This record gives sequence, structure tokens and C-alpha cells, in this order.
Amino acid sequence: MKYLFLICITFSLSCTPDRSVVKEKLPNIIYILADDLGYGDVSAYNPDSKIATPNIDRLASQGMRFTDAHSPSSVCTPTRYGILTGRYCWRTRLPRGVLQGYGQSLIEDEETTVAELLKQKGYSTGVVGKWHLGLDWKIKNGYEDSLKAYGDRPILTNHNSEWINFNIPPANGPTTHGFDYSYILPASLDMEPYCYLENDTLTELPNEYTPGNDLESDSWATGAFWRAGRMAKSFDFYEVLPTFIDRAKAFVDVHADDPDPFFLYLPLAAPHTPWVPKDEYRGNSNAGQYGDFVQMVDAEVGDFLRFLDEKGVSEHTILFFTSDNGPFWKPDFIERFDHNAAFIYRGMKADAWDGGHRIPFIVRWPDNVRANTQSDQLTTLTNLISTVAEITGVGLNPGNGMDSRSILSVLKGGVSNNDNPVIHHSSRGMFAIRKGDWKYIDGLGSGGFSEPALVAPKEGEPDGQLYNMKDDPSERIDIFSQNSDKVQELKLKLEEIKNMK
Repeated sequence: MKYLFLICITFSLSCTPDRSVVKEKLPNIIYILADDLGYGDVSAYNPDSKIATPNIDRLASQGMRFTDAHSPSSVCTPTRYGILTGRYCWRTRLPRGVLQGYGQSLIEDEETTVAELLKQKGYSTGVVGKWHLGLDWKIKNGYEDSLKAYGDRPILTNHNSEWINFNIPPANGPTTHGFDYSYILPASLDMEPYCYLENDTLTELPNEYTPGNDLESDSWATGAFWRAGRMAKSFDFYEVLPTFIDRAKAFVDVHADDPDPFFLYLPLAAPHTPWVPKDEYRGNSNAGQYGDFVQMVDAEVGDFLRFLDEKGVSEHTILFFTSDNGPFWKPDFIERFDHNAAFIYRGMKADAWDGGHRIPFIVRWPDNVRANTQSDQLTTLTNLISTVAEITGVGLNPGNGMDSRSILSVLKGGVSNNDNPVIHHSSRGMFAIRKGDWKYIDGLGSGGFSEPALVAPKEGEPDGQLYNMKDDPSERIDIFSQNSDKVQELKLKLEEIKNMK
């Protein structure tokens, strides 16, 4: 019996796992990307905001709020490309502007996306929301030569929908680039085709037609604006945001109890036009139809965050919340509503000025990122892929994520080892570079939607702009002429980064 007892003890000890070698589960990663949400819309950033954002504010109180974060471009497509690949989009076949709804796929086969990187560590990956990175729609027989009319850059063109065979799934969608599951809108909610694709297959053919809405010149790209074009019969503009939140919940529900972690990329199509708040939100803000729609975004985000709590995944999830660029908020709106969606920053969406690309950026990661903290670290959204690579211990191959730098040390409360400059890029292709407190813009004007957009320099006058963002965050005092050495330094650095291979 004595020997039997010793054998049992030995056996039980051998079966007890050594907790020192038990592999801790990597964190789930959720990336929520609002569309055209301004820095000054979120009351955690702007106490004088005429828009109530209690859920986003609560998220900020639970994590780290960045005050000097920027989108790599001041418009949609290039920023989304930069988030997923860690590369500036002007290095691609899309040197400026955005893709249209029938634009071709932008991500090349050899590029590694965040989703592909995380799959190496066993992550289940999903995207729900606005894709806007192009799809290779199937061209009907007999129309293949039509693309030749666009020369060597058909990617930029919104092809004639009559050429497309919608019965065949398009190629090079999200499932080609690392996503196990996808439920997407092809482009912006104001661009045809108005339809959803699940796992790269249309859920309903876009056989109906909409004449568009709010197309008058004085309301162009504001209000409930959308362009004319093809749409699915059951498509409802007012239900797109709730649909995406419901699908995101479904993805989390499927993977909440998995032994391996998940990555969910949730690029919302709001509050980009059309501004379509549902009845219960209309008139609730003090910033008109746009403000009402932002409050609906806040409520839907809050609903999703509560769902994460209910499923028990919040405590083991790193959650990012940000926007793809600055707001489309014209000067007359600022005056009418006494609300500046870009806060104190000059300009708006599409501009090289900070109003075009300075964005809210919040990171919550319980037990890793201290709650209710603020970082003034300069950062850009291309930094995602390097950050998650460091978190998960995956190495990036040479050439991948070339414009990405990890911000993990900042999130952990340490000193940043990232002093690299950040490049800004406007809708019209105007470059700017930020290094430390200094910002150089390689041209005159906004480079985007604000007037003047482009200004030709007169003989003997400066051909660019220089601002000290610490002393003059609103970019009102151009000190180009007084700082020739700094201008030359930043010009050279900009060219060096542009020429990186």
C-alpha cells in the first residue's frame, strides 16, 4: 500500500500542469474605425462640443487618450490602406484621392495585412463594415477591352456598372487578404453599388436603382446625401450602422469562448454622409443633422461595448477607437451651430492642415494600459501593424509595414522609442511632414477642400508653409520665411522618406 500510495502521488504530480510554462492566451484585438468623425466632436477631447458622446467618453476614461494622433491621409481609402498594411498609400497605384465603388483592389498580393500577420499566431480574423479598398468585379464577356480606355491606371476609375457581372463574386476582397470572415459595404455609403458582400459574395444582387438624394449643389456631400446608382432591393441607408454593429456582435459571439484569440476590424460607414440618424436621434444634438448622426454612432458603439462586457471578453481585449480622417464640416456650419468639429485645428477633411487628419485615438487594454491617461505622443494610424506585431511576438518581413512603428512602449506608460517623422497627405496629393513640434507643408493652400485649396507661389515668395505646432497649433502663423534652415531640413527628410524602398 505504501508503494501504491507513492506511485499515485507521483502520477498526480506528473499530470499537474506546470503553471510556469502554461502559455498565456494573447489578447483579442478590436479596431473600431469611425468615418469622418472629428477630433472636436468627441466631448472627451472638446468640452465645448455641441454633441454628446457619453459612450466614447467612457471608453476614453477606461484607457489612454492620444492628443496628437493622425490619419496618414485626410481622406478614406488611403487611410484604410495604411491601417491594414503599415504603408503610406501614396507608395501604391493610388497616389492621391480615393477609390470609387467599382474601383479595383488596391492591396497587392505580396503585401502583408494586419489580419495575415495575426493569423500566424492563430487569430480568427474578421472585418465588418466599410471596405473601400477596391474589389476586382467580374467584367462581362465582351467588355474586357473596355478597361483599356483608362490606360494603365483603371484602378482609379468608377467603371460602368453595365459592364459588371454581379452573379460572379468579385476577386481580391477581404478573404484574399487574411480575413476569415467578412461582411462589407464596398465603398462609402454615398457611392454605388449600395449592397453588402458576405465572404466576398453579394448577399443580394444590386438590381434596383436609386436616383440619389440631397444632390443640390448647396447641400452636396452634406445632409442625407448619396449618389445615384445601383442598389439591392432591401438596402436601407438608415439601417447600415445598426447592421454592422449586429454583425460585429455575431462575430464576437462565435469566437468569445475560442481557445485562441480573435481580431475584429470594424470600419463603420458613419458619420460620413449620408447623415441618416434614425427617428429617436433626430433633434437630440445641438449640431444639426450631423450632430444627431454622431450621437447615433456613439450610442451604437456603446451598445457594442456593453455586449463585449456581457460576453466577458472586455478584460482580455485590446480595443482601439479612432477615425479615418477629419470631419467634413464647412465654415458656415461652424458659424451656424457654434460647433467646430475639428476643434481648434485649421481646416477639415481632405486638407493638409491638421483639421484634415488630427483625429481622436483611444486605446483600452485592461491591466496593461492605465485607465484615464493621456498621451501627447505624435503617432499615426499606420503604426497598428508594428504595434500588434510587438504585442504578439510576430516578426515582420523586410519591406512589410515600412511606415509603421510600434507604440507599445507608450501604451505601457513608458517613454516612446519612436521619434520618426509622420507624413500627412491631402486629397489633392499635397505632402506635409511633422517632426517634433515642426510641421512643413510642401505647397500653398489647404491641398484639399478648404479654400484656398491650391495657390501658385509668386516669384520670390515662399513655395511652402512652416508652422510650430506647439506654439501655434491652429496653424495661423506661417513662419516659413524666418526659418530657412528648418524648412530645408524638413524638405530633405520628406524626400528621403518618399524615396524609401
